[in-house]
Amino acid sequence: MKESKSGSIVNISSCVAFTGTDHEIHYASTKSGIIGFTKSLALETAPYRIRVNAVAPGFIATDMVLPLMTDEERKTLESGIPLARLGEPEDIGAAVAFLASDFASYITGETIHVNGGLIMY
Repeated sequence: MKESKSGSIVNISSCVAFTGTDHEIHYASTKSGIIGFTKSLALETAPYRIRVNAVAPGFIATDMVLPLMTDEERKTLESGIPLARLGEPEDIGAAVAFLASDFASYITGETIHVNGGLIMY
């Protein structure tokens, strides 16, 4: 990437990097670290025109999330999300594809939140 003076790196963080969590401190801490890493690496690689960004998913319907909740708990969770649904893995893939594409050629050091509006700043 340095030699070609181009490239894009996309890191995966989590919405808990911004909110914290009361039951998985290690998870929230590492996801917060990814945000700092993303910003620092973006600054270091900018002279080489390498962009570095992150995606921070919310609740995504994956094997990591779905087994942890009953149908009733899922409905309760979805009712607190403005778009009223869990995200799909494809939602995250689309954000990553965007950040890696030329459409995001002037974006670096940023985090895209993909959480259905659960966390808005």
